[in-house]
Amino acid sequence: MTGAIDILLKVRGHQRVPSDTKEFHEATKRDALIRLRKDLDNLLHSADDDKKATVQKEMCGFEALFHRFLQEDGPSVEWDKIEKLPQDAVKDYSSLKTPQESEIRAMLDKLVVVKLNGGLGTSMGCHGPKSVIPVRNDLTFLDLTVQQIEHLNKKYSANVPLVLMNSFNTDEDTEKVIRKYKGFQVQIYTFNQSCYPRISRDSLLPVAKDFNIEADIEAWYPPGHGDFYQSFQNSGLLKKFIDEGRDYCFLSNIDNLGATVDINILNRLLGSDRQGDKPIEFVMEVTDKTRADVKGGTLIQYEHKLRLLEIAQVPKEHVDDFKSVKTFKFFNTNNIWARLESIERVLNARTMNMEIIVNNKTLDNGMRVIQLETAVGAAMKCFDDGIGINVPRSRFLPVKKTSDLLLVMSNLYSLKYGSLVMSPQRMFPTTPLVKLGDNHFSKVKEFLGRFANIPDLIELDHLTVSGDVTFGRGVSLRGTVIIIANHGDRIDIPAGAILENKIVSGNMRILDH
Repeated sequence: MTGAIDILLKVRGHQRVPSDTKEFHEATKRDALIRLRKDLDNLLHSADDDKKATVQKEMCGFEALFHRFLQEDGPSVEWDKIEKLPQDAVKDYSSLKTPQESEIRAMLDKLVVVKLNGGLGTSMGCHGPKSVIPVRNDLTFLDLTVQQIEHLNKKYSANVPLVLMNSFNTDEDTEKVIRKYKGFQVQIYTFNQSCYPRISRDSLLPVAKDFNIEADIEAWYPPGHGDFYQSFQNSGLLKKFIDEGRDYCFLSNIDNLGATVDINILNRLLGSDRQGDKPIEFVMEVTDKTRADVKGGTLIQYEHKLRLLEIAQVPKEHVDDFKSVKTFKFFNTNNIWARLESIERVLNARTMNMEIIVNNKTLDNGMRVIQLETAVGAAMKCFDDGIGINVPRSRFLPVKKTSDLLLVMSNLYSLKYGSLVMSPQRMFPTTPLVKLGDNHFSKVKEFLGRFANIPDLIELDHLTVSGDVTFGRGVSLRGTVIIIANHGDRIDIPAGAILENKIVSGNMRILDH
């Protein structure tokens, strides 16, 4: 049977639709919204009294998102309407000026640092929030973030607060962990992003029966980082920081180890490098696209405004154009600088219309559900005077897989006040391309068990490892190295081995005797 979702997801484009069909679709939408409202009311009644006010705000947000989802007819971007990026739309980082030392403290005191901390470490085989996975010298993502901000506060006698946006998946564990930072010179605030009900693909109704999230965690989801703006306002923190006289927030993923507070960007926003009478309301840090980044979102000019274009919005026949490094030179790092008063204005005017990402899932019981999400960078088009800044690749160092972990644990980097600095011994500032086989390397514990210690990667360009492979102590990998152990075979790379532009395959076991 065709589900309600399939009827609603038909892209009608420019076809002429018979009026009775059109009326049927409109009636289906009206009916879907009425039934959803009824179900949301029932869920609200089942919430604890002390949580009702919060839940009501969130359910209003979900209803608005669902309503927009029903209204959207076809692609959000018409390919032929994409305009060439204006000359000054993306500033080159090298054109930014470094401020005087004496100006820095005043600028930092107008800044809030926000880290997106809603993700779990499950894809890397870890329990709890991803931010508590050790990444270097037994320090976690969260430890490094706190160290970075404490260093800024101490060096410049400033007071930059750290704000963590948690999800219902990470909130409880994060609250326990941050107690250990009590003695540090960093004020830490937390708030939760919304908790939205997953809806059945067939009925378009919530699969949850009541508001007991712990009892039926599969029925709920955090709706992507685009939810930041509304949840930040709902928490009261947006107003608090505006009242304190703070001007901007710098927002990034907690697993991007390159996303540190940049004094030169701050100077363009608030200091002597500021240009024109109007304040910049929104900055998206972009970096040069390589063949490894073809799926990343890019910046486009559309309807006279800069906006984020994600691969999910691209019509199938233009996906190759989207992936082209020549056509779209930049991709979004998800490092965002936004003016607090502008966020408040856009939210109060109800003009925060980010593209909806429809994420299809199948639950453990086989039920097909959808979750409606938004991306934080997609809000760019809602602001005035937004710019892109083309930053060095070093500001984009995400740890999504153990292959990324191998790089950040290696001698390619050293640690300085919580920030990773690339070794001056490396000839080129680019990071090597590393692919580790999922079957043997995808989980952190398993990955660490395959290295006696992390190899020397200073001269590595490309590493591919597949199959049952282990590495002895003091191994050095240079140039392009490909190691493939066939099914049933095992390769032990001996201690002290130097592999330079080598392909190793077959079976090579080192047995203790």
